[in-house]
Amino acid sequence: MNRLVVSIVLIFGAVFALYVPTWLEDEKQVIVSDKDAALLPNYEAINLRSKLFDKEGNLIHQVSAQKMEHFDILGYVNFVQPEYTLYLQQSDDRWQLNADEGTFYDNNKIELSNGVQIINLQPNEYIQNISTNFIEIELDTKTISSDQPLVISGANFIINGIGFEANLETQKYELKNHVETEYLSVR
Repeated sequence: MNRLVVSIVLIFGAVFALYVPTWLEDEKQVIVSDKDAALLPNYEAINLRSKLFDKEGNLIHQVSAQKMEHFDILGYVNFVQPEYTLYLQQSDDRWQLNADEGTFYDNNKIELSNGVQIINLQPNEYIQNISTNFIEIELDTKTISSDQPLVISGANFIINGIGFEANLETQKYELKNHVETEYLSVR
């Protein structure tokens, strides 16, 4: 045998001898405690679209989101770029709620934060749009509330305030702290 063949066999033998122990090692199992398991989502969804119906088959609300993470142990679902559409059964009105982030809790409560837009999908209603940075929604009662600064706008007005409560079913709105109202000319 020539020296080249012996050199190649020795190099491959040395490499083989060095890496055999790492190939034969058992994979280390990561042990997750119950506390840590709660912080891991049970499942995730990308580009989620979901519709919820009541017992009579009426559409109650629909949800779409860029990303969703469900945390079963903690009892909530996180959304990125959520868009909720609420359907009001008594009046056939619809409201669309958009935000950068959202959390749905098991008790049918939703919190939306950062860039929240509440849009009335009925074109001739008095209130057309509500903008704020945080709202809470009680899905069972169709009530929304916030303690943050907000802007309420309609066809001929803009209202600036801080904090509000609204019942979308009864269309009763309460502004907690009025700052300014601007009336616009009719176009």
